[in-house]
Amino acid sequence: MKPKILIADDEPDVVDLVAANLRAAGYDISKAQDGPSALAAVREQAPTLLILDLMLPGMSGLEVCRTLKGDPATSMIPIIMLTAKAEEVDRVVGLELGADDYVTKPFSPRELVLRVKGVLRRNPNESSDGLLSLNGIVLDRKRLQVHIEGKTVDFTATEFKLLTLLMERRGRVQSREVLLNDVWGYERVIDTRTVDTHVRRLREKLGGSADCIETVRGFGYRIAQ
Repeated sequence: MKPKILIADDEPDVVDLVAANLRAAGYDISKAQDGPSALAAVREQAPTLLILDLMLPGMSGLEVCRTLKGDPATSMIPIIMLTAKAEEVDRVVGLELGADDYVTKPFSPRELVLRVKGVLRRNPNESSDGLLSLNGIVLDRKRLQVHIEGKTVDFTATEFKLLTLLMERRGRVQSREVLLNDVWGYERVIDTRTVDTHVRRLREKLGGSADCIETVRGFGYRIAQ
């Protein structure tokens, strides 16, 4: 079965150009022209990858990205942000929300195809049965279980969500503010010590695998590549 790429963009010329090049590269294509329809299409179709324009009508691409990455059913779907905005702040926000890559218009269709291939190659830690694995840790998204060195370890729902997010964004630093927003749903920073406390508990339960969670002093945390 061919990988399915969903293109969410309200510019028909851009969509047709991207679709033609991706079809030539061997992908199946579906399309959405606004934020709400992109969200619905992802939930209905579960595409292999989403190409998401930042400036969508109805719901911004950033909000679509935030919603998808905050839902366990869709958070594993890779996202490439596609936008005419070149400001660094937009790129950073998109990546902090969980986007996997960022391409600025105007762009080379060939480069975009290469970016799609690169993003799909960067997700080898997720198996087809919904497992994430790293350094003796196996996280089962479907059964909501964590196995460490072959033994099942109990995690609270919040701990499970935090570990899942860090493993999904492996190699990328997550600020305490982003973790508060994406795990707890706090749009305003209330108390970043909440994050530190839960990371400490994660490390205690991970035992010998705890070193995989790195502290980035003065900023946040990441799971190393």
